[in-house]
Amino acid sequence: MLDCLNGHVAEVPPMWMMRQAGRYLPEYRALRAEKGGFLELVYDSPAAAEITLQPLRRFALDAAILFSDILIVPYAMGQDLKFLVGEGPHLSPRLLDHALESLQPVPERLEAIYETVRLVKAELAPEKTFLGFAGSAWTVATYMVNGEGSKDQHATREYAYRDPAGFQALIDGIVDLTIEYLIGQIDAGVDAVQIFDSWSGSLAPAQFERWVIAPNARIAAAIHEARPGVPVIGFPKGAGEKLAAYARETGVDALGLDETIDPVWAAANIPAHLPVQGNLDPLALLAGGEQMENAVRHILRTFEGRPHIFNLGHGILQQTPIEHVHALLTLVKQGV
Repeated sequence: MLDCLNGHVAEVPPMWMMRQAGRYLPEYRALRAEKGGFLELVYDSPAAAEITLQPLRRFALDAAILFSDILIVPYAMGQDLKFLVGEGPHLSPRLLDHALESLQPVPERLEAIYETVRLVKAELAPEKTFLGFAGSAWTVATYMVNGEGSKDQHATREYAYRDPAGFQALIDGIVDLTIEYLIGQIDAGVDAVQIFDSWSGSLAPAQFERWVIAPNARIAAAIHEARPGVPVIGFPKGAGEKLAAYARETGVDALGLDETIDPVWAAANIPAHLPVQGNLDPLALLAGGEQMENAVRHILRTFEGRPHIFNLGHGILQQTPIEHVHALLTLVKQGV
């Protein structure tokens, strides 16, 4: 996989799946029932390391991805973080009501994540790639401002228009800590990092340039300068036609494609030297059968001859049958 991230074309594309370490696995559900809630698992480094390794024990995947969450950064910036059953994450105080300066940073909240990385690295087979990650500044900011997730990020988008200087200060603070956090993961043992921009699709083009492209370019440049040779994967979900500008301007080493991107369009509009990652619809994997097989073959055929990491267009769904994952791996390894 590292060869692919460095621009080499593999006869069989390497493969991993977003959210592969998670709740579709019965062994994960058993450990979570034993240990408690999600955040408790993240901060129990031996348990988080075990979860990171679980999918590689079951499937012939080429990479492990750290079991953690993108909201560790605002948690370390001083917001309180809770995951409520059936409601998702809640951050307080939300920055719609409080200034960024009211937060008291707690950098030691990053240490357990680094320990998880060290534990995984000690057990991971040397031929497997270890991926770290963080959320992009824009996506993380949407949770910090609103205090929770939202469907269209209305409150944060309005805040960015109404007070661009204040919002820029928030973005800058997130970027600074994200750079530190990713370098910390690299120093602890990850081989490459991915920047998740889950809500980039909600922004108008000019806002996308300012709040997605510019911050991610800063992060990628800082990683390249501080830790040369460590690849950075950018994943701006929902970016659509703005992907071409993202690919040109951020300096990422590989580009993640969500399931809404036509592989044919991507092959024509993303520079041929830039590795692409994706982009099977997670619902196709959930359904399985002929439709999944056709979609897999279309992706493989379209990206044949260029650096390509096979992945889903977003995270694997909780209800996905284990046998469908086995079938997917067989298809990818057999090729077109």
